[in-house]
Amino acid sequence: MAQNLPIRFQEHLQLQNIGINVQQIGFATLTMESDKFICVREKVADTSQVVIIDMADSTNPIRRPITADSAILNPASKVIALKAGKNLQIFNIEMKSRMKAHQMTDDVIFWKWINLNTISLVTETSVYHWSMEGESQPQKIFDRHSSLAGCQIINYRADMSLKWLLLIGISAQQHRVAGHMQLYSVERKVSQPIEGHAAAFAQMKLPGNTEESTLFTFAVRTPQGGKLHIIEVGTPPTGNQPFTKKAVDVFFPPEAQTDFPVAMQVSSKYDVVYLITKFGYVHLYDLETGTCIYMNRISGETIFVTAVHEATSGIIGVNRKGQVLSVSVDDKNIVPYVTNTLQNPDLALRMATRNNLAGAEELFVRKFNMLFGQGQYSEAAKVAAKAPQGILRTPETIQRFQQVPPPPGQTSPLLQYFGILLESSQLNKYEALELCRPVLAQGKKQLIEKWLKEDKLECSEELGELVKQVDPTLALSVFLRAGVPGKVIQCFAETGQFHKIILYAKKVQYVPDYIFLLRNVMRLNPEQGTEFAKMLIQDDEPLADLSQVVDVFMEMNMVQQCTSFLLDALKNNRPSEGPLQTRLLEMNLMTAPQVADAIMGNQMFTHFDRPHIAQLCEKAGLLQRALELYTDIYDIKRAVVHTHLLNPDWLVNYFGSLSVEDSLECLKAMLQANIRQNLQMVVKIASKYYEQLTTTELIDLFESFKSFEGLFYFLGSIVNFSQDSDVHFKYIQAACKTGQIKEVERICRESNCYDPETVKNFLKEAKLTDQLPLIIVCDRFDFVHDLVLYLYRHNLQKYIEIYVQKVNPSRLPIVVGALLDVDCTDDIIKNLVLSVRGAFSTDDLVEEVEKRNRLKLLLPWLESRVHEGVEEPATHNALAKIYIDSNNNPERYLKENQFYDSRVVGRYCEKRDPHLACVAYERGQCDEELIKVCNQNSLFKTEARYLVRRRDPELWGVVLQPDNTYRRQLIDQVVQTALSETQDPEDVSVAVKAFMSADLPNELIELLEKIVLDESSIFRDHRNLQNLLILTAIKAAESRVMEYINRLDNYDAPDIANIAIASELYEEAFAIFKKFEVNTSAIEVLIQHIHNLDRAYEFAERCNQPAVWSLLAKAQLEEGMVKEAIDSYIKADDPSCYTEVIQAANQGGNFEDLVRYLQMARKKTRESFIETELVFAFAKTNRLADLEEFISGPNHAQIQQVGERCYEEKMFEAAKLLFNNISNFARLASTLVHLGEFQAAVDSARKANSTRTWKEVCFSCVDANEFRMAQVCGLHIVVHADELEDLINYYQNRGYFNELITLLEAALGLERAHMGMFTELAILYSKYKPSKMREHLELFWSRVNIPKVLRAADQAHLWSELVFLYDKYEEYDNAVLTMMSHPTEAWKESLFKDVITKVANIELYYKALQFYLEHKPLLINDLLVVLTPRMDHTRAVGFFTRVSHLHLVKPYLCTVQTNNNKAINEALNQVYIEDEDYESLQKSIDSFDNFDTIALAQQLEKHELLEFRRIAAYLYKCNNRWAQSVELCKKDKLFKDAMMYACESRNVEIAEALIAWFLEIGKKECFAACLYSCYDLLHPDVILELAWRHNIMDFAMPYLVQVTREYLTKVDKLLQSDAKRTEEEQDQQPAPMMTEMPLMITAGPAMTSMPPAGMVPPGMMPGGPGPYPTPGMQPQAPGFYGGQF
Repeated sequence: MAQNLPIRFQEHLQLQNIGINVQQIGFATLTMESDKFICVREKVADTSQVVIIDMADSTNPIRRPITADSAILNPASKVIALKAGKNLQIFNIEMKSRMKAHQMTDDVIFWKWINLNTISLVTETSVYHWSMEGESQPQKIFDRHSSLAGCQIINYRADMSLKWLLLIGISAQQHRVAGHMQLYSVERKVSQPIEGHAAAFAQMKLPGNTEESTLFTFAVRTPQGGKLHIIEVGTPPTGNQPFTKKAVDVFFPPEAQTDFPVAMQVSSKYDVVYLITKFGYVHLYDLETGTCIYMNRISGETIFVTAVHEATSGIIGVNRKGQVLSVSVDDKNIVPYVTNTLQNPDLALRMATRNNLAGAEELFVRKFNMLFGQGQYSEAAKVAAKAPQGILRTPETIQRFQQVPPPPGQTSPLLQYFGILLESSQLNKYEALELCRPVLAQGKKQLIEKWLKEDKLECSEELGELVKQVDPTLALSVFLRAGVPGKVIQCFAETGQFHKIILYAKKVQYVPDYIFLLRNVMRLNPEQGTEFAKMLIQDDEPLADLSQVVDVFMEMNMVQQCTSFLLDALKNNRPSEGPLQTRLLEMNLMTAPQVADAIMGNQMFTHFDRPHIAQLCEKAGLLQRALELYTDIYDIKRAVVHTHLLNPDWLVNYFGSLSVEDSLECLKAMLQANIRQNLQMVVKIASKYYEQLTTTELIDLFESFKSFEGLFYFLGSIVNFSQDSDVHFKYIQAACKTGQIKEVERICRESNCYDPETVKNFLKEAKLTDQLPLIIVCDRFDFVHDLVLYLYRHNLQKYIEIYVQKVNPSRLPIVVGALLDVDCTDDIIKNLVLSVRGAFSTDDLVEEVEKRNRLKLLLPWLESRVHEGVEEPATHNALAKIYIDSNNNPERYLKENQFYDSRVVGRYCEKRDPHLACVAYERGQCDEELIKVCNQNSLFKTEARYLVRRRDPELWGVVLQPDNTYRRQLIDQVVQTALSETQDPEDVSVAVKAFMSADLPNELIELLEKIVLDESSIFRDHRNLQNLLILTAIKAAESRVMEYINRLDNYDAPDIANIAIASELYEEAFAIFKKFEVNTSAIEVLIQHIHNLDRAYEFAERCNQPAVWSLLAKAQLEEGMVKEAIDSYIKADDPSCYTEVIQAANQGGNFEDLVRYLQMARKKTRESFIETELVFAFAKTNRLADLEEFISGPNHAQIQQVGERCYEEKMFEAAKLLFNNISNFARLASTLVHLGEFQAAVDSARKANSTRTWKEVCFSCVDANEFRMAQVCGLHIVVHADELEDLINYYQNRGYFNELITLLEAALGLERAHMGMFTELAILYSKYKPSKMREHLELFWSRVNIPKVLRAADQAHLWSELVFLYDKYEEYDNAVLTMMSHPTEAWKESLFKDVITKVANIELYYKALQFYLEHKPLLINDLLVVLTPRMDHTRAVGFFTRVSHLHLVKPYLCTVQTNNNKAINEALNQVYIEDEDYESLQKSIDSFDNFDTIALAQQLEKHELLEFRRIAAYLYKCNNRWAQSVELCKKDKLFKDAMMYACESRNVEIAEALIAWFLEIGKKECFAACLYSCYDLLHPDVILELAWRHNIMDFAMPYLVQVTREYLTKVDKLLQSDAKRTEEEQDQQPAPMMTEMPLMITAGPAMTSMPPAGMVPPGMMPGGPGPYPTPGMQPQAPGFYGGQF
């Protein structure tokens, strides 16, 4: 039995099995937006995470650590939306990026994806849509209806177009769960509350409708029972019949009394409604009829979330135990189930037909056979067309229809069958073949084209072959649709569309014989063939063998085209293409060497046969290309020596491609061959490749040929870049040998790479006349001592003087030292030193002399420099050393001289005299050196004095460091001696700061007590020192602070007190403030730090100062002592803090005390705020008399503000006084309303004249049933269009319809009456008084909002009024539709004909025709006359043809035939045929030629009347079907017509056949007449033979006589023409011809020799594009320049 169920049930997953906690499976934590993903929020330990289960890979859930209140996954992709509080974010999980974010102003209580790009957001008050696209923010769509207030939102649905939206909620009512829904129309912006639990939208195309209808289905469980409703929402599409509302009972078992629907989905595939209830029951309903198909329980737990199961078009859901279940329709069993179990064959047929389901085959076959047997072929055809899965659309069915003879004058059953199939679906393979055969036979291929465009035929290879006989292009279309690659490519080739072959073959992955196709194309069109060949190589892998393609080109002698092709084909330079590259270069080297040169110059190919091509290049004079390709060194050496024939730059670059050994061999060969010619080129090559060839080899090469000039130029080109010492040395040698002394000097001066020792020795041995190179080398590389020794020994002292005076004076110290070493006399040295005026180092000179204990030697020179004013430290240092050694008053020199270096001299004195060292160091402030000397020699007193005078905090920091072992001794000297001696406060200040920085508080206190407390100290009253002493005590000795405070008087009391507060010495700070009488600060210490308000109160009473009371009051106010604070403020007479006082009094309700304070404050300041609060305090204390007295007098109070506050706190009496005082009649009216004084409220509203006030008073009067007063107010409201809707809604919501209509009727006479009033009154009439609506519209149609009233009339089904409004609004289309839909109430002939001509949609014309045929057939011609100007006559004729009413509209057809429309002509001709009116038919044919002549001729040739068959022959003649025309005439013995048509055909065979036929039937006279009429078409020999065979020469003789005469005339003319041509040829002289040369194609290349360099080879014009002859031209002799490349 289970196999016969109409559903399939499947469990896809158990969430607990993949680690989901059952506690996390619920409506609040689990979401499923589609059948692709499930999203669960769970908390493991203290970590929140989101689990994403991909249903396609459910065993591998994705877990992400995400903290959110809710998470929903996109229905199609891994895009997740997260909500945390009011923050919303959208993330792409796969891209790990945030897409959008937004912060809502209200909490989102429910959200859901309604499509792939949009999220719906539901708050407590509104519904928003948030698009994922762009940067858009959530857009508000509509407000929630009041009926959903307090409901739990469980779902939100939308239709596909997002025009209809539905919000679903549930709430507990009377021991049951009630469902509430809000249906919202986006277009109308209208909501409707509905009671329901579950709902869904669906799109369904109903039988007979052209467009889909939007259906809305919802289920509800009430105390009375359950219902399922199915309705259509919105206006049905044009041409659709409206859906009939369905309401069916939903059965709930007795054990499920509290069950109710929780979810609903609609199957778009099966049009079935799936309904899930809370107790786990599933219900299946047919969407169209509402019939219950199946019900059963599928889950013992509640299924709380569902979605559409796309794979089965079913429903999938999750229950509370974590089961993921799906239910779907079993398409194999549902129809048998409905038929057998439900006993509902009508529903089974309907479902099988509608949804193409199996199971009803027997029913359809039985019905088809019954109708076919009854002769109802049209109905049988419809059954066959509608049968599911094409069970009746078989060849057998076609054969049965073919066997039925066509009824006379009617369409054959077979054509009816095909027509019905074409209207409803596509013909299958067999149907298409059977239909197209007769259509093609009738020549109506355009019908096939039309059907193919409409996709009405299933294409097949057989159909393509059938069509190909008539139209290859159309056959191509068929083959393409059928997917027959071979046939498609064959058609492409036959139609010349070669460019499409490759594209199609790639698309369908078919490989044809491309070489065969290419040969065919080449023969037909070489240019197109070239393009086709290029297309074959567009991809990385060629589609054909390139060698075979080249063979095809060469077969056609197309060298140029072949070259172009190969350049494209071989551009990737693959190794496998080597033979083709060789072939390409070979063909061009033999025919066009320059082209080959250009190809090789582009370096496109590298895999050809290089030796072979190199030999061809050398023969062709392309030596450069030959060298590029040669690899044998002997071939290279043979060619490379001819440097004058090669490009120098290329040759230099060429050597870069040779090996080192080959390069040296070639260079050697070039020098051997002609050293004078090739030396320069060898130098260039050597200069460029010296790094590869090595300088050693190149130097040996030049030296082997004793070419020092070449060596000099070679090395000169590289010496500036080379780091090789040998290169530089050899260059110096070569320069010396070639006499280039200046270059020797330059290299010696600038080069850093040669070996100085080797160069020095070479220059010594070279004995150059100029010793400057040697001097430069020795000077640069510190060979000065050797240089001086060499020059001194060789009596070249003048070069020594030149050296130190001009070359390098800085070398003087070394030179002097060297001269001292060689025992040169002192006079020479002194003179040399005095003669040098250049810059040299005095320190170095002193050092050199001092090392040799000859320092006094420089004393005269030093003293002379001092007298010259030289301030150089080295000079003065040297003098100081001399004076110290000689004890020549050194201390005075050290103190007075300002130019010596203290460190140098001090260091010199340290061992000799430490005191002098201290003097030198102190003069130069050499702190470290001085301290070091003092410590080493125990000079602490000197050090202490220096530190005090120095005033350097950093230096103090160094000596006061704890690791200084001499710190205690130094501190003692500072306290006892240094500071006692000083009188400068700055010295003391720096020292004190140093002690502070060193963190020596005890030592500092000791120091300060001696300075400050000592009676004899001059710093006793120093303020800063007193401050410092107290501060130091605060830091290091808190117990002594109070003593210092009492003993000292000259310190900064406020600052010290604040520091004491910061150090939490509050009593000391209080003592300071009290001592210096800073009372406000003192009480602040008591309040803020000691926190003793009692002491503060006593201190304030003792001081009795207003400022002190103010501070105390503020503290009391902060402590919440409002009454005490107010008393203190009053004592202080301080109103400054009135804001805080008022706030505290308001919070504590101390309004009596507040009145006292504000009265005091008002005396001090006239602040508006104070007086405002005073007024409010009067009101709060109910002192209305004082209030009225106060506001009646002058004041600055904000009366309006106080009045609003009183109004909000419902103190209406006080508010009444206040609003009346300021004449605020609007608020006064509101107040009076609350007091129940309606008449006074109306009077006040009249004075206020405010719309808002009128509304408030009006609504209050309505609530109190004071309709007369409400009408008075309403008349002032309705004149404002913006307020009208609120007024109407207020009346309507309370059911006061008559009063509202009375109000609006009274308002129509107002001067300010506007369109909204007339519109709303019309709508109210349509709802509550429809009888008065027509009269109202006729009077005021121009003043109403017609679209709005249109909707109201439509909803009220007032069709006559609706047509009236459509007409006035110029919506003629809707007016016509309404009249046709409701003819009884709305249709009027004159109005209909007037409106139909104005419609915009021409489709309505044809609906109107159908309407007239059904309701007013006799008036249809009148309608057609009106519609003629804009009607599509072809379509109209097709319509009347289908309904078989052409005769009914014959007058119309005759009228419009002047348009020469094909359909009209064919229809009218058919009418004439059926009426047997051949004369009118002949006239129609002659006058109007736009019709299918072949089809008409084929129809007429079978007609029983002769005249119609004669017309058929005439039609064949008009279509050049001469044979058929003549044959038809012969059948009907129309001899004259036959002869005339044969003559017009100009066809010899037809004429001769007609002649023979006349003889066969014995019509000799006709034979003779035909000879006359067809004279120029007949062959005389044929006629003579026929006449002789039939013995009728007499009948043929006139013809033969005429033929003989004609032929003799032609012969005479030919003889004359020949004689004239012969004479002209004899008169012409033969022109001399060029000496005949052998053709290159026969003589071969051996007959010509290689042209010399620079000449143009035969066949190549100078500057011309190329040598190729034009394909197809004959080869020309050498020297003939034919064709251009």
